[in-house]
Amino acid sequence: MGTFVSNPNTNSTASEAKIHSSREMVSWIIDSTWKKLQNPFIVGIIAIMLSPWFIRRPYMLVRNLLKRLFRTRNKRNIAVGPLTDVLEYGKIEWKGDTKQAEQMRKAYEDIYLAHGIKNMRIIRGDNYCALRAVLFQILCQGIPLPSWLREQDVSKIPEKIFTQGCNWLQQYSFGPEKYTGNNVFGKLRKYLELFKEQWINIYGIKDYAKRTDMCLNLFSEQENEYKMFEAMKFLMLCDVVELHENMRNGEDVPSFCDFFFARDSSPDPLSFMMNHLNNVGDTGGLEQIEMFLLGFTFHLKIRTFRLYKYGTEEFESCYQADCHREWYEVILLTEDDRHYNVPINWI
Repeated sequence: MGTFVSNPNTNSTASEAKIHSSREMVSWIIDSTWKKLQNPFIVGIIAIMLSPWFIRRPYMLVRNLLKRLFRTRNKRNIAVGPLTDVLEYGKIEWKGDTKQAEQMRKAYEDIYLAHGIKNMRIIRGDNYCALRAVLFQILCQGIPLPSWLREQDVSKIPEKIFTQGCNWLQQYSFGPEKYTGNNVFGKLRKYLELFKEQWINIYGIKDYAKRTDMCLNLFSEQENEYKMFEAMKFLMLCDVVELHENMRNGEDVPSFCDFFFARDSSPDPLSFMMNHLNNVGDTGGLEQIEMFLLGFTFHLKIRTFRLYKYGTEEFESCYQADCHREWYEVILLTEDDRHYNVPINWI
């Protein structure tokens, strides 16, 4: 059988012919297009067709940039939810036939029928949850400042505590901020002033609807609400310093102090701050015994429905049990003693 041998000259000639043909075609397209572009009518049509692309592209870029900016600016901090029907919430959250689900539905039904609580607001369940739930009710109900807080210059409290021998105050941390050193006093002064100013301003609004709107706006600003929570924490610490000193001097103190200072982790104010208070807003929330302190500090009777305790004597608890009669009452709902929601019964 013979072998076919290709001729390299033949292949080269074919390739050159193909290149020459391609060049002629490109040249013809360019010449033809140029001749048509000399016609003003054709030029106008092409300009109309291309102008949206050139104009629209930068317009779209600017539009998208503005949308991102406004989206970031208008992004709301949903810390306090809208009004929610108590019965419906219980049915939605606790579906199923388990014993726990049935018990929780009955608990929600009980507070709806027996206690007249028809609506609630869901509070964001972070580590400021208890402080947020209590402060929202304070402001929304139009509860006035305690006399001790109303009558003094709050900006001077940090230095006052420091001069009482609490030089460890520089180790106070603001939620996730672990340590701020000498800057502690400046930040605390600003936070305390903001806290008192906002409380006074909102208390001065007598119309409930307007007061509620202002509260919701305040709690939609994460930076400001965190500052107010830190002010609350610090005022609680100030009371711990005073209560501990009173106990050492043999003076009368609220009954919860016996349990509070009996903990291995909080026998004194420094231990309480380092082991408990500094964690609030960061890695943990308020513990039950600290709810007593919260009520004592702001002269509140904190009545709490502990839904998972339904059917027992602990279903309804009160912090502070030995509070004064003139103290105002706020009500909380909890399913686990960590996350608190706000029942609405004052509309």
